[in-house]
Amino acid sequence: MVDEPKEKSLMLFGRDVSKIPCFRNSVLYGIGGGLSCGLVRFMLTSHTLKSVNFSVYSFSLITLGYWIQCRYEYSKKKFEINKLQEMLKAHSVLEGTDDPDIIQSQLGTRPVDV
Repeated sequence: MVDEPKEKSLMLFGRDVSKIPCFRNSVLYGIGGGLSCGLVRFMLTSHTLKSVNFSVYSFSLITLGYWIQCRYEYSKKKFEINKLQEMLKAHSVLEGTDDPDIIQSQLGTRPVDV
């Protein structure tokens, strides 16, 4: 049997980084933004140490800002998906029921006449 090579992934504090939502994009945007800000600062001031510090600060700020925004949107979508799944389960249980009071109590909405 041929052994398939296992994918090596980066483990951080015991967690696989590739499985964390929004991590990859946050770090990539942070690196790109930090590098750009540092280079622009260096071109304008020619102070190497201050430009590197500015680059690190901007990397941190961009990464943190994008992470917070992305996780907020992710949580919002996840909540909506869970809510929709519960409604679909309730709908499948009530399929074929004509009593509007039962439907309203289970789904929280009035039935729609088609």
